Amino acid sequence: MTRKQIARTPSTRTPSAPSPTTHPPVIEPLTPATPATPATPATPATPSTTSAPATPPTSETTSMSPASGPRRDTPSVASRSRSHLPEPRPRFVDLVASEWVKLRSLRSTWIAYAVTALAVIAFNAGTAYDMYKYWTAENTTDRAEFIRDGMPLQVAFTGNAAMVMVLALGAIGALAMVGEYSTGTVRTTFAAVPARRSVMAAKAVVVGAVATGFGLFVAGVSFFLTQAILDGRGVGVPLGEPGAHRVVVASALLAPVSALAGMALGTVVRHTAATMIITVGVVLVLPNILSEDRYWSALAGHAMPFRAWERLLDAGSPTPSDFAWSTGGAWTVYALWVLGAAAVAIAGIRRRDL
Repeated sequence: MTRKQIARTPSTRTPSAPSPTTHPPVIEPLTPATPATPATPATPATPSTTSAPATPPTSETTSMSPASGPRRDTPSVASRSRSHLPEPRPRFVDLVASEWVKLRSLRSTWIAYAVTALAVIAFNAGTAYDMYKYWTAENTTDRAEFIRDGMPLQVAFTGNAAMVMVLALGAIGALAMVGEYSTGTVRTTFAAVPARRSVMAAKAVVVGAVATGFGLFVAGVSFFLTQAILDGRGVGVPLGEPGAHRVVVASALLAPVSALAGMALGTVVRHTAATMIITVGVVLVLPNILSEDRYWSALAGHAMPFRAWERLLDAGSPTPSDFAWSTGGAWTVYALWVLGAAAVAIAGIRRRDL
């Protein structure tokens, strides 16, 4: 071999030797090329597959949405249209039923009625028993004179019993309204039924009706019980006695007159203590202060319910007075107080804030 050939042989080996060294650089670019793996999640196949089927459903939902939309919107449109319609006015019978539920659900009201009934009947029966026990008449003439003077009818419902009933019924009527102010239920009532006049009229009907039933019960029981006691001495009178019906009815109607007067005062005053004081002063104290000596004082006294009851109780012999008045005037006082109390309660609740 020539020297040139010998020199070429190592040169030919040298490129073969680096072949293994040059091979790793070829592998190195392959390793970064492995990030083709992120390319696999980012392969357009998945979006293409999802987008291809996704486009038809979207077109379907958009095409179906106008069809299904009105079906879903129809109730809401109807409800909105209903909300703009005026609410029907409540029937007066429903308001009366509501007030009756509120009244009967209060246990204290019935306890007060029961205690008042026992007190009134006890006063009347006690007076009749005292007259029976200390009876001194011994002949028929005395008995006839006793009946002719109307004493059995005066015992049937005494003045003490009438004062107790006036005080108690006035307080019960006042609490029927003051109680709603103190508990805040009056706001709930008028929020549910904005017609205040109708609500107050219904309340007046309920309070007056319950008080009338109470008065009839107490007056009837007192009459029959007292006459049964007096009959032990032979001086009891039946219900058919002249003037007996008037005494029973006048005593019974004194209860609703007092209750409605108390309710009217409670509507205007709205405070328990002040309402009680004013009620006692108007229905009980004022009639006893006004005298029969002067015309204006007698006229004001005749306008009081308690004085009207006293006039109606005088069955045959009215109390002598310079300014006498009739039983028709006494009945008129009853009627005016009922109407006036209802008017004050309705006007007072309508023109004042709660």
